[in-house]
Amino acid sequence: MNIRNILVVSPMYQDLQTLIQEKKLHYNFRFLPEQDVTNEDFVWADSFVGFNLSTQYDYGQVQWVHSLGAGVDRFLHKKIWPQHVLLTRTICSFGQRIAEYCLSYILKDLQCHDHFKQLQQAQTWQPRAPKLLSQQKVMIYGTGEIGQKTAEVLAGFGVEVYGVSLSGKEKKHFKQVFSFEHHFSKLQEMDFIINTLPLTEKTEQVFNKEIFSHVSHVGFINVGRGASVNEEDLLHALYTNSVKFAVLDVFSEEPLPQNHTLWNHPRVIITPHISAVTTPREAVDCFVETLKRIEDKQPLKNQVDVRRGY
Repeated sequence: MNIRNILVVSPMYQDLQTLIQEKKLHYNFRFLPEQDVTNEDFVWADSFVGFNLSTQYDYGQVQWVHSLGAGVDRFLHKKIWPQHVLLTRTICSFGQRIAEYCLSYILKDLQCHDHFKQLQQAQTWQPRAPKLLSQQKVMIYGTGEIGQKTAEVLAGFGVEVYGVSLSGKEKKHFKQVFSFEHHFSKLQEMDFIINTLPLTEKTEQVFNKEIFSHVSHVGFINVGRGASVNEEDLLHALYTNSVKFAVLDVFSEEPLPQNHTLWNHPRVIITPHISAVTTPREAVDCFVETLKRIEDKQPLKNQVDVRRGY
């Protein structure tokens, strides 16, 4: 692979430019916001670095595409990827960030934050014993890097952590990992469900009435992809108390439309896709390391299997 010209497109393109220029790399760069990108830029480039663009461009014109995000469904889902183009993704602190995000909302529930806030507003002194993390059971869907880190953090507090993956292969930090076909019997024991799955044809709307019918008064946290959830089935599960609350960081349509039902649901918490932000420095460090490995013909730990979608 002969990489000379690199096109970097991002809302934070100026920060990326400053950090990359500090590295004094011997390549030709173009740093642009998305609205300034043209097809001529892709004709010029050997490599594209960025998030997927809203305008459709032919990625087959370059040799390598590097995603600034952990997910690559915007490049691959329901699209035909040119087989000769290498696709890599950013790996950085995503796992730790998502683990802490999930932990914060689990603790919010166990420590009865909302309950005590209501009592404070009513000027009422009414003790209630918070629950312990070590008494909780959590099912994490997705046992990749992010799911494993989340399991590690939760297990460190004594949480009984189970996993669900396409293969059902055992992974470190999980008490047990199930395949999709064999996990339903365990679901009814769970206190919390966390989705970290990538979006593929097999995971689209996987959280539907079938899964929600197997749980009772469970907390649901989605930090994977919005399209993995059937929103109507989730709303029904909230109505029937199969799901006691939902923390949603990702949605099928982003930003979430202002007239969407989820905005005003009393037991839904919405955050604007911030559970695993890509900081400019982390993005540049991962990109530069990947570029060096390509240059040195070393194995890539962040190469995407385009057939599997992650």
